[in-house]
Amino acid sequence: MSKKISLLGSTGSIGTQALDVVRRHREEYEVVALTAGHNIDLLAKQIIEFRPKVAILKKYEDANHLSRILPTNRTRILHGDDGLETAVSMPETELVLNALVGSRGLTPSYLALKNGKDLALANKESLVSGGMLMTKLAARNGKQIIPVDSEHSAIFQCLNSENKNEVKRVVLTASGGPFRTWSRESINRATLEDALNHPNWSMGRKITIDSATMMNKGLEIIEAAWLFDLTNEQIDVLIHPQSIVHSMVEFQDTSVLAQMGLPDMRVPIQYALSWPKRLKNHLNSLDLLSIGALTFEAPNVEKFPCLRLAREALVVGKTLPCVMNAANDFLVESFLQGKISVYQISDYIERVMHQHVPFEYLELEELIEVENWTRSKLKSFF
Repeated sequence: MSKKISLLGSTGSIGTQALDVVRRHREEYEVVALTAGHNIDLLAKQIIEFRPKVAILKKYEDANHLSRILPTNRTRILHGDDGLETAVSMPETELVLNALVGSRGLTPSYLALKNGKDLALANKESLVSGGMLMTKLAARNGKQIIPVDSEHSAIFQCLNSENKNEVKRVVLTASGGPFRTWSRESINRATLEDALNHPNWSMGRKITIDSATMMNKGLEIIEAAWLFDLTNEQIDVLIHPQSIVHSMVEFQDTSVLAQMGLPDMRVPIQYALSWPKRLKNHLNSLDLLSIGALTFEAPNVEKFPCLRLAREALVVGKTLPCVMNAANDFLVESFLQGKISVYQISDYIERVMHQHVPFEYLELEELIEVENWTRSKLKSFF
């Protein structure tokens, strides 16, 4: 029997690579729902190829246009938040792959788990903002959160047959992004083109900027804490420019397990879709002889203050990680629009975090209110 999947964010970087995995394993998977933002043309092609039962666009006008250009198609075209809720709650859906970008992935992750679906999570922001809510909901409904990020997939794989109570620490690796060897003064003058020039990975614009500021690794620290029940002190970060070792787990006896592979997101995506089994793929095998050397270095927190801010948010907890994440979303978009410089991202994040009074949250609606407060506060800064 094929696994039935609802794919959120099908036209983005993770979404298109996920469909490439499905394309090569037709007997294993059936796509029952596709969602996209505004890319009507690509979504139309995906509908024709994969024939989902429903497809969702963000706006009514786009959905109406898609319906007109696919008049004989049997796929039901929906739009907006109601459409997203349909995609994650369909009775036939077994696994929701959330590949949405940023804070907008929070509510669909919550609804997927609430509706009793396993969640393959590429949207790390869901756990950063609402980790307590998500993990409790998954446990209550007996559902699995399967990480898609290469680093968390690596840890997940290393822990598969191990006793999690014997974990001493985990080590998240980071490429260092485009600014690894730059001085702080050079980074401060960096252009958008500079920040989008990632040395190893092909990713969407938002996550590429997060990699440049190393907020991506900060978000991953918080995500790892929730996924694997770890404290801040149990999570280390190492810069690994070759991006071959995706992460490591050290156990109480000081044994270290690492997961390695070439930097291709289709590997962790395929594992998340196929778990608990592994499938063959067509990708190149790792050739350590051709790589020659694997190197590691400590991250420079002075050059990349987002790492410090993420750890502060994790230690304080409550609603502070939600503020940090919402602020980063808003400010990365501002940077992409040319409104602010690289270091103004971390400067404004720190400023809004320190103006927030963190509180314990119980409901999704409280997190949404915190996100709205954060965006409103940031708009008053510039």
